[in-house]
Amino acid sequence: MKPLILLDPGHGGIINNIYQTPGKRSPIWSNGSQLFEGEFNRAITQGISQILTLHGIENKIIVPEREDISLQTRVNRANHLAFQYPNHRCVLISVHANAGGGSGFEIYTSRGQTHSDIIADHLTRAFRHEFPNKPLRSDYSDGDSDKECDFYILRKTKMAAVLTENFFMDNEIECCLILMQPQGRQKIIDYHVQGILAWVQGGK
Repeated sequence: MKPLILLDPGHGGIINNIYQTPGKRSPIWSNGSQLFEGEFNRAITQGISQILTLHGIENKIIVPEREDISLQTRVNRANHLAFQYPNHRCVLISVHANAGGGSGFEIYTSRGQTHSDIIADHLTRAFRHEFPNKPLRSDYSDGDSDKECDFYILRKTKMAAVLTENFFMDNEIECCLILMQPQGRQKIIDYHVQGILAWVQGGK
């Protein structure tokens, strides 16, 4: 079966210089810079989409708008697309930047052993390859590295689904040197693409 990759850029973008999701932003750093998570998430998903298209892999960004689209609408769009492509292996990847103190990368799936764990493993290995010296925030209590959570977009979508948290936007080093830099963003895009390609080639 052909793959179909659904990409979800979390939260809202910037419209008329107004950021759409309260709180989803970094502090204003000493150099005057500030990260808005919705802008970051959109840049990453657009980069992933462009490279997947070059590889001939069908993909859809489920929130092309800059506005903050509700979780229910995101889920409905993903499920509708999966219904429209019944002969495809479908996976949804929701892209975010983390906050709340800390460093590194983590990936979430819904609870229990599902096909989501397979794509999560591929993305985790690709992250380690691109960022060998950065922390992997993992939970091996169930035998794999992903964390399990009841996030709405993971519970309600009718396909394998993962949510990536890409470094911490309230960590000045990670925000200014990775999340806000073209080279850092490209490496984040690349690890997503490499994980997806490994999943596609694995045939599961």
